[in-house]
Amino acid sequence: MNILVTGGAGFIGANCAKSFAAKGHRVVVFDDLSRKGSEENMKWLSETRAMEFVRGDVRQQTDIANVFLQKGPFDLVLHFAAQVAVTTSVMNPRDDFERNAMGAFNVLEAIRLLSPATAIIYSSTNKVYGGMEDVKIVERNGRYEYANLPRGVDESRNLDFHSPYGCSKGSADQYFRDYARIYGLKTVVLRQSCIYGYRQFGVEDQGWIAWFCIAVAQGRQITIYGDGKQVRDVLFIDDLMRLYEAAFENIDKAAGRVFNVGGGPDNTLSLHELVALLENICGRKIPHRYGDWRRGDQRVFVADISLAKRTFGWKPLVTPRIGVEKLFAWVNSNRELFD
Repeated sequence: MNILVTGGAGFIGANCAKSFAAKGHRVVVFDDLSRKGSEENMKWLSETRAMEFVRGDVRQQTDIANVFLQKGPFDLVLHFAAQVAVTTSVMNPRDDFERNAMGAFNVLEAIRLLSPATAIIYSSTNKVYGGMEDVKIVERNGRYEYANLPRGVDESRNLDFHSPYGCSKGSADQYFRDYARIYGLKTVVLRQSCIYGYRQFGVEDQGWIAWFCIAVAQGRQITIYGDGKQVRDVLFIDDLMRLYEAAFENIDKAAGRVFNVGGGPDNTLSLHELVALLENICGRKIPHRYGDWRRGDQRVFVADISLAKRTFGWKPLVTPRIGVEKLFAWVNSNRELFD
C-alpha cells in the first residue's frame, strides 16, 4: 500500500508510520517538525526503508495538494497533524484553529479532489464531549468515578465543545463525518482518550503519563494540577496501532463512523495512582506539589469502547502497570533525548 501519515513525526504518527513501513508498505511522512521531539522521531524513522519524508504544513493548502500530486494516490491517510494542548489553544486560539480545523479541512479537500478512493482515519479526542457537567461523579477509594456510567462514555453522548482546542478538534471531527455522508469519502473518526507510549515527548500541559515518567527519570519535582483524584482511561500505543490497522482492514464496516477509543473501564489511572505506580517501579518516593485546577479539566473521562470491540474484534491487551513500566524503561534508556 501507499500510505500518507500527516504529523508523522509526532508521537502517534511516528509509531504508526514505523509499524506500517515494517509490514512492507510505502509510507510518506508529512510534517513541519515544529513540535518538540519531532526531529528526533524523524531521525528514528529515517532508518527505515520504504519511508519518505516530505516537509510541509497542513495549514498550507498547496503543501497538502502537492504531496497528493507528487506522491499519491494513497490507499490510506492517517491524519495526526495537529496542535495538541488545551492550554496552548487558550493562549493562541488562532494558531490552534488553523492547525486543527483548517488543517483537517485542507486534507479532506485534497482527498475529495485528488484521491477520492483513499481511506482516511482521523485522530480525534474525547474533548469533543466537553466538561460533561450533567454527569454525576462520586469519589470512591480516593479517586473520582462516574456514578451511573459503568462502561464509560459511548458515542451517543451529545457533543459539547469546551476550549478552543475542543472547538477546533470538534469541528474537524464533524467535517470528517460529513465528508463521508456528503461526498462518500471513506472516513473513520477515532475519539481518543489518554494515549501513551514510546517516542512520546510529553510536556507539562500535554501527555501527562510521559511527562511524569520524564520528570521522575530526571529527578524533577512533579506538579499535580487539581487534587490528584482525576481519572482517565489509558491506552498504550501498541494497542492503538492495532486498532488503526483493524480499522483500515475493516474499512467497509468503519467508513463514515465514529468510535470512542481508550483503555476503557478496565484500564484507568488517577494522577495519584500513577505517582504510586512510578514510586513502585523506581523504588523511591517521588516529590510532588499541587497547583490550581486547569480550565476544562474533567474530573473523570472513561471511554466506552464497546463499539470498537464489536466492530473490529479489538480490545486493549497492555495493562497500565505493564504500559507504564515499558514507557519508563524507554525514557530511562533514552535520557539524552530529553536534556
